[in-house]
Amino acid sequence: MSALIRTATPADISAIFALMLELAEFEKLTHLFIATEDGVRDALFGARPAAEALVAEESGAVVGYALFFHNFSTFLGKRGLYLEDLYVRPHLRGSGLGTKMLRALAALAVERQCGRFEWSVLDWNQQAIDFYEKMGATVLPDWRIVRITGDSLDKLAHG
Repeated sequence: MSALIRTATPADISAIFALMLELAEFEKLTHLFIATEDGVRDALFGARPAAEALVAEESGAVVGYALFFHNFSTFLGKRGLYLEDLYVRPHLRGSGLGTKMLRALAALAVERQCGRFEWSVLDWNQQAIDFYEKMGATVLPDWRIVRITGDSLDKLAHG
């Protein structure tokens, strides 16, 4: 695999956004996809960036991306690197590109002295689970994601 893994730039926003939509389609979650290109641009490159991204480029085209941000572990007393999305176009899966992207992120986590590198995976995505476990990751059986959005978030915030 000759793909180049590099830090995303503002010029990559349209390609990243298109891949984000492909990911939502793959996960059968397009009904939840309300992101906009402008929102992604602001999140990555605005006055207060909330996340960062790497892109995989093959023959001048962006064919994958990894969107990540820092969190913090009180138990470790260190920040962590949290991978929100890792997506590789279907025709390149199995080519080693996902491994190359995870290695680049792991190297970044080590360089930034993170105490951990973590992400979530859908329970039905056995191909991804097998891939992650092959890379040395542990799928934590005792933890569940807790999420509050929309009206429930408003109610909690306002009381």
